[in-house]
Amino acid sequence: MECHTSLFEASKRPIVDVVDPGGVVRSQVIESPDASLRITLNGADSDRALAGRFVAGRLGSAVQHVAFESSDLFETERRLRKRGFQALPIPGNYYDDLEARFGLDGSMLAQLREGSILYDEDEGGQFLQLYSRPYGDGFFFEIVERRQGYGGYGAANAPFRAAAMKRLVSRELRTSALFHKLPQLFIAAWHPVLVDWTSFFA
Repeated sequence: MECHTSLFEASKRPIVDVVDPGGVVRSQVIESPDASLRITLNGADSDRALAGRFVAGRLGSAVQHVAFESSDLFETERRLRKRGFQALPIPGNYYDDLEARFGLDGSMLAQLREGSILYDEDEGGQFLQLYSRPYGDGFFFEIVERRQGYGGYGAANAPFRAAAMKRLVSRELRTSALFHKLPQLFIAAWHPVLVDWTSFFA
């Protein structure tokens, strides 16, 4: 921590607890004076949490994701999608909840839903987040847009993002396991037929 603050002349924000489907993640932000550089340090006591599992597999430290800033996230998402970018799928009930919490108009909600973009706001402004699907064993990208003077990091969205990633990873693991079993299932299904034909020509 002291290395980061001295190297980048950054200051520390208070530690906050972020809810994860697998446990609580302790998160602390360090940022440069002009906030052009922001680093979030996460840790968890349980490896059931995505952050805890990621760190446990790397002997205590690693870069789990990199975030970039956009001045127009809706346009950025459209351009990325045309180039094959796959966003993290966000369930529809998240957007139903947004409507109830913030009273967003239909056009705004439709754009958020179409792009799988997450939303938050505080007294300073609005915050939009777009996540990639995880690569390899958990690394992912994030693109954000800060409107007006929003000063947070979308902590309210962290449980939804973590749950969406967990669902996606679990589904892909099940698909991968089934794919590896297909040759065995195919042989098992056709083996009696092969035996019958062998007997027929004997």
